[in-house]
Amino acid sequence: MNHLLDPVQLNNWKLQSKVVMAPMTRSFADNETGIVGKDVVEYYRRRAANGIGLIITEGINPSLRGKGTFGVPGLYTDKQIKAWQKVTDAVHLEGGTIVAQLWHVGRLTHHELTGGYAPQAPSKIKADGLVHRLRKPYESPEQMSFHDIQSVINQYSLAARNAKAAGFDGVEIHGAHGYLIDQFNTNVTNKREDKYGGDLYQRLTFMKEILHAVAKEVGPQNTIIRFSEIKDDLPTFKWDNPEITIKAFIQVFKEIGLKTIHPSTNNFKEVITNEMTLHQLVRKYWDDTIIGVGNLDVDTANNALKEGTIDLAAFGRPILANPDFVQRIKKNKKLTSYNSKNLLKKLY
Repeated sequence: MNHLLDPVQLNNWKLQSKVVMAPMTRSFADNETGIVGKDVVEYYRRRAANGIGLIITEGINPSLRGKGTFGVPGLYTDKQIKAWQKVTDAVHLEGGTIVAQLWHVGRLTHHELTGGYAPQAPSKIKADGLVHRLRKPYESPEQMSFHDIQSVINQYSLAARNAKAAGFDGVEIHGAHGYLIDQFNTNVTNKREDKYGGDLYQRLTFMKEILHAVAKEVGPQNTIIRFSEIKDDLPTFKWDNPEITIKAFIQVFKEIGLKTIHPSTNNFKEVITNEMTLHQLVRKYWDDTIIGVGNLDVDTANNALKEGTIDLAAFGRPILANPDFVQRIKKNKKLTSYNSKNLLKKLY
C-alpha cells in the first residue's frame, strides 16, 4: 500500500496526498524588486495540479536585509503581495495547499545583496566561506541590538500578515541551516549575555518570540517551524547532546501551540544518537505532525509513514525533475533523474 498517496486532513488543511514539496531556493524573482512573475505561478500550479499535498515555497525574505543571494522573493511590499496572490490563486484552483517559508539569512550575506546594509547576527562573528552565487567572502556582521531584534520580529509578523493577505494557507519559519534564527540558537554563533544568549533554552528565546509573533497572525495550527543540526557554513557542526537539544526545542514549540514541525537533515536514515535517527528522536517527544525530509526515496518514505515516525514526506529534487511526481508514483512509472545543469537554469 502506498501511504504517500493518501489524502489527509491536517488541522485546517485538506491535503490531496501526504507528499510535501520541500522548500527550494530558485532565485527567479526580480532581483531588484523581489517580485515573482508568471513563470513562478506556473511552476507551483503544475505541482498542485499533479496532486502534491502541501507545497512549501522557496525561502521568502521578510525584509531586504534578510536576503542572501540573487533573485530571492520578498513579502514586505504591496506589489510582492499581489504577485504572490496569483501563485496562491493558481494553486488553490488546482486543489492544492501552499505555505510561505519566511527566511532571513542573518550573517550569511553581503552588503551588495541587502541594499548596502551590513549583515545582522546575534554576535559579531564572521562566517567562513563565500556568499552563495555572489562568490565574495562573507562580511563581518553587526551584532543586533535589542531594538534590531524587535525590528526583525516585527518584520516576521508583518510578513506573516502579508502572507495571509496574499492567500497563503500558512507560514513556515526557516529556523535551520545556520541562518539568522539558527545563529541565535547555536552557541558557536551566539555569545550574547542578555536574555537572547546564555544556555540553550535562553538562546531559543529569539526563535520563540518570532514563532509567537507569526502564530498570532496566522494561527499556531498554520505555523510550521523548520529546524536542524545542519549549518550551511559549518559543515562539521554537531549538537553536543542531540536528545537534550531536541527536548528544549520541542518545549518551545509546545509552549507556542504549534501542531506541525519540520526537522531537517540531509540523510533521513542517519543515526543521530542512541541508535535513533533525527526523526525518530523527535517522535519520541512530539505527538503531533512531523514532516520528514532528507533525500527520501518512495520506499523509505512509505515505511516511515507506516511506522508513524513521520506524518508527511517532503521531496525536493525529485519534484523539481518530475512535476508529475505524484502521478508517476501512482502509476508506478520511473522517475526522471535530477540534472542540475538543466533544472537550475529555468523553472520547469
